[in-house]
Amino acid sequence: MAVGILEVNLISGKGLKRSDFLGKIDPYVEIQYKGQTRKSSVAKEDGGRNPTWNDKLKWRAEFPGSGADYKLIVKVMDHDTFSTDDFIGEATVHVKELLEMGVEKGTAELRPTKYNIVDSDLSFVGELLIGVSYSLLQDRGMDGEQFGGWKHSRVD
Repeated sequence: MAVGILEVNLISGKGLKRSDFLGKIDPYVEIQYKGQTRKSSVAKEDGGRNPTWNDKLKWRAEFPGSGADYKLIVKVMDHDTFSTDDFIGEATVHVKELLEMGVEKGTAELRPTKYNIVDSDLSFVGELLIGVSYSLLQDRGMDGEQFGGWKHSRVD
């Protein structure tokens, strides 16, 4: 099993639909990979419809690992100060081939790509520009070197 770092470069969003009928949205993104969730910063410019994040989010990823769900679940949320944050929509980014190539070559990258965001009834609610990369962690072992330890001696 190979261990590496899966990194998501969350670049920007475009045309995000408002979840609030009042005012602007303050979008952020939650990305889940195999039960681990990372959260982006909250974008506050441009009324939130066309946010820019440029956030890098990282996970430790094993391949092949447990389970077959090699995908990122990307949820776009609207940050609300006085109530629960609102769900805007989500996308799925499949990363199995990226991990396979990264294990084979040491590193692999999905160049920034647009992903459609859909809400709970599968209506289009905007898009995200996301890049993903994977690089193996170098084995920090000692290549079989052995180090001496304390010798137990007894004085009679």
